[in-house]
Amino acid sequence: MFERGNRGNTFHGILLIALFSFSAFYIAEIPFVKSLSFSPLIVGIILGMLYANSLRNRLPETWVPGIKFCTKQILRAGIVLYGFRLTLTEVAAVGLPAIVVDSIIVCGTIFLGVFLGKLMKIDKDTALITSTGSAICGAAAVLGAEPVIKCEGHKTAIAVSTVVIFGTIAMFLYPIMYRSGVLSSLSDTQVAIYTGSTLHEVAHVAGAGNAMDPTDTLGIAGTATITKMIRVMLLAPVLVIMSFALAGRKKLSADGTTTKSKITIPWFAFGFIGIICLNSLLQYLFDAPTVKEIPLNGAIEYIDTFMLTMAMTALGTDTSIDKFKQAGAKPFVLAFGLFIWLLLGGYLLVKYLVPLMA
Repeated sequence: MFERGNRGNTFHGILLIALFSFSAFYIAEIPFVKSLSFSPLIVGIILGMLYANSLRNRLPETWVPGIKFCTKQILRAGIVLYGFRLTLTEVAAVGLPAIVVDSIIVCGTIFLGVFLGKLMKIDKDTALITSTGSAICGAAAVLGAEPVIKCEGHKTAIAVSTVVIFGTIAMFLYPIMYRSGVLSSLSDTQVAIYTGSTLHEVAHVAGAGNAMDPTDTLGIAGTATITKMIRVMLLAPVLVIMSFALAGRKKLSADGTTTKSKITIPWFAFGFIGIICLNSLLQYLFDAPTVKEIPLNGAIEYIDTFMLTMAMTALGTDTSIDKFKQAGAKPFVLAFGLFIWLLLGGYLLVKYLVPLMA
């Protein structure tokens, strides 16, 4: 990839993706786009898909390794740095109810998604990566699972698309449910746990939480965000379990031969956990009340978001309309089924289980 003769072309591919990512950051700051809570990651994959369906055939083939570098190495580094957004102190702040509900939601969503995928005869990769995105933290979870599942780029993009669609619907729906009294049987803490444990993206949780109660600390918005971040922490153990579960699975390669999957230890997942522990130590050493007040965390979070945006954009450049047509409507029907499970199943869990742990 970075051999002497091809090094310049590889950097050209990386630079192309970086330029798209800078544009994604700029577009994400436009008031209308910001009101939709579309993060630079989501804007990035949309830009990548627009490029894939317009000018992609003019891309020099020698630049492709640079784009692949963004979907692999930069992606994994971005997942590791994502740990700087979390600390163990935040987990303790919301306690056992959020941890238990998050764990049930994550496991239940993945198992239900795989089961529904089998019933609907959706290929296993698409069902698993779509379920993982709905279960944990949307696009970031999809990106984290992609190297473990080893699915094709367009399947990853389809999974991200389902997260964007149903996560955005939920972000607007939850505040309406709250203000109309549909959630009146839940306390504010229960509403926060419900929101954080069932919405797809961190941005969706922040948007919905602030629409209900903009309190920064342990109001609905604050508790919902912390609950969501606990769900994000579950990404690492899920990826490790997934790598062992998929070992030995037979896969049909592009040349028609069948190969067995080997155990792929997602070392970046351990890096993610290690960074969370380091961040917790830094919070203690600097006596910082919140994650955002730890020195340099703001800059690291910005760099990390940019790296993940590059990965999303690169994945988008491999996603043409033809590939969406090939996948059909089934992945979106699956995602809709998971959305209903999160909406109703999450509500029942929070209503009846959380009071037992109070």
